[in-house]
Amino acid sequence: MVEWDGTVVLTTPRLRLRTFRPDDLPLYAELNADPEVVRFLGGALSRHESDAIAEHAQGLHATEGIGLLAVERAEDGVFVGMCGLHHVTDWYPDIEVAWRLARSHWGHGYATEAAAAWLRHGFTTLDLPRVISIADREPPNVRSIAVMRRLGMVHDHDADLVDENGEPFAAVVHSITAAQWRSGPGRTAARPR
Repeated sequence: MVEWDGTVVLTTPRLRLRTFRPDDLPLYAELNADPEVVRFLGGALSRHESDAIAEHAQGLHATEGIGLLAVERAEDGVFVGMCGLHHVTDWYPDIEVAWRLARSHWGHGYATEAAAAWLRHGFTTLDLPRVISIADREPPNVRSIAVMRRLGMVHDHDADLVDENGEPFAAVVHSITAAQWRSGPGRTAARPR
């Protein structure tokens, strides 16, 4: 049985990265149904599909300490979206850092701040050797690629992949190794709880 307790996993200067709570689920479903948010993510999701993603993330965190978990603004507890580490086993053996924020929270640096905290956790606590991030190449997901670059990630390769719905898409894969992270600008002072 999945716990929906909102356990804080990491903090940053402005954010709390935590497991989902029941009151997050309608807000998460709302952002997953926003056509602009999911433009590069295979299209809008139903409430059932959105809840299933959150439940999967909760389970992954419970068993492995990773997962695409909730992002909350620390100053007022507002749900911002999700970010975290997860498996991309269909495409790569690597762990991916990924994010998805409500459109009203774009442009504030929250994706970079949250993803940087998860990279720190991945490289320091989980001792990962490398983390990737995947975005659409054609047309390019300019915003996500910019976040990857701010994190210190570098272009790894282009790939032709298939999404969860069986639809092909042209992707760009960025990566960062633990050694690159240790010497790079993408680190943040995220603190485990």
